[in-house]
Amino acid sequence: MADRPTDAAPVAEEDAAELPLLLPEDPAEARDLLAAELSVASQDAQAYLEDLKRVAADFDNYRKRTQRELTENVERASSRVIAGLLPVLDSFDLAVAHEPATESEANLLGGVNGTRQQLIDALAKEGLEVIQTVGEVFDPEIHEAVTMSGNPEHPVVVGEVRRGYLLGGRVLRAALVAVGEDPLTADG
Repeated sequence: MADRPTDAAPVAEEDAAELPLLLPEDPAEARDLLAAELSVASQDAQAYLEDLKRVAADFDNYRKRTQRELTENVERASSRVIAGLLPVLDSFDLAVAHEPATESEANLLGGVNGTRQQLIDALAKEGLEVIQTVGEVFDPEIHEAVTMSGNPEHPVVVGEVRRGYLLGGRVLRAALVAVGEDPLTADG
């Protein structure tokens, strides 16, 4: 049993040798020195923790910003593609507005109308919406007046020249409209 204290002493000396400082022989001085070193290490650890939190917050902001930019890029690309398809949709609208004179024209227009509806349905899934026009109060945010009848005090859309569209709640193309007086508010 006398060997145990001597076995413990080398371990303690090895631990002390791993410390980056020399401990004085006096236990009180060693304790004060260790307490001071612990205080400095604690302050350093707190500074590192604050730096880590700041880096984590910066990374989170970066991640959110890049996600937002990616979403905006996809929306812009989608908007360009859909805007490029609007003249095709206009052509379909003109075709289905034609009154068929023969049964073969009626069959052909039925097929054209079916294809038009497929295109509208596909674009609607991407967020495309038709701007409401005839009978609506004129709104310069979504309507572009190309003709105006009279001098309306309460302008209302009385005709549609070209259909307008919203994409994701934003105006992709304003509707070209004819504007007149609201018959319910007109004096007369």
